[in-house]
Amino acid sequence: MPLLRVTNSSAAQVLAGCGDQIDAIYQECVTANPSFGVAPDDFSTALAGAVEKYADCLGPGGRTSVRKVRQFIKELQHADLYLALACARGNESAWWEFDRRYRSFVERLARHLLNTRANADEVIDHIYAELFGTKIVDGNRQSKFRTYTGRGTLQGWLRAVVSHAVIDFYRRRQDEVSLDNLEEIGEEPRMRHSRASHAHRAEESMLASVVRERYRAATVAALDQALATLDDHEKLLLLYYHVDGLKLREIAKLVQEPMSPIRRWFQRRARSGRVHESTVMRWLEKAYEKVAAQFAEELAHKHQLSAEEIDICMSIATEDLGHGLNLKAMTSGETGFGKVKAAEGTS
Repeated sequence: MPLLRVTNSSAAQVLAGCGDQIDAIYQECVTANPSFGVAPDDFSTALAGAVEKYADCLGPGGRTSVRKVRQFIKELQHADLYLALACARGNESAWWEFDRRYRSFVERLARHLLNTRANADEVIDHIYAELFGTKIVDGNRQSKFRTYTGRGTLQGWLRAVVSHAVIDFYRRRQDEVSLDNLEEIGEEPRMRHSRASHAHRAEESMLASVVRERYRAATVAALDQALATLDDHEKLLLLYYHVDGLKLREIAKLVQEPMSPIRRWFQRRARSGRVHESTVMRWLEKAYEKVAAQFAEELAHKHQLSAEEIDICMSIATEDLGHGLNLKAMTSGETGFGKVKAAEGTS
């Protein structure tokens, strides 16, 4: 079993001598959960990463110790690590298993640590977005699961994830306190400096607004054209998410509704009757990628904008999409999509 991306030569040498142990552990995980689809290389790389991160299992001065590494690998939470790797890949079976084991724990802990259910729900949504991995860098989904090494239990790791998310939530709320509400009398010099910085940022914001308005017309036209190229099910997903404000979990439940057009589209692809919210997120990502490509092409060829100008338009479009701007227009026209939405409303 090859070990990938091991930068510590001592760790690489020791792990090369632990191949039989790693292979046996991997086979146990596959036998227990054959549908998770974690490749041998991914599993061995994760173990190698854990060894590198916790180098205390190596001998003094970096000298290798096969015995210590074997003991270290033996003590890792193999099943939890295998589950986390599968979830990071977006495997739907793994996500259902994760929900069964840990979703109620994440929700209970967040609601215990926060003062209102609305705040807790906001933090829970943020946590799941990080676990799903809403960003892709160099073709790799940046799921927070990839930071889990298996050294402690997955539940213990999730407890830390929830705690940090709650702390970040309170920090964001503190940053939202208006400086205008503070009295200038008796201010510390640091606070006066902060107010000056705030005024400078306000000036920069005004200049940015002028620039954005200059490109808004081209942005709206190109975005409308790009949205019009989507298939009906992609438009429906965006409407559910951005206009109706449904959460990923709520959209996933709609797949099971007999009259849902998403269900019909889903079944035509010979899938099962259930869909996880992580899969809905991937559907949305594909729609976003399609819109972004068409959007950039429209701006470059029809509006003759430069790459820098397209970046400005992209930031405007991203903000507008988040507020549902232009999405409602997708229900018009002769695509039959408007009729689908109307039928849903009467069912």
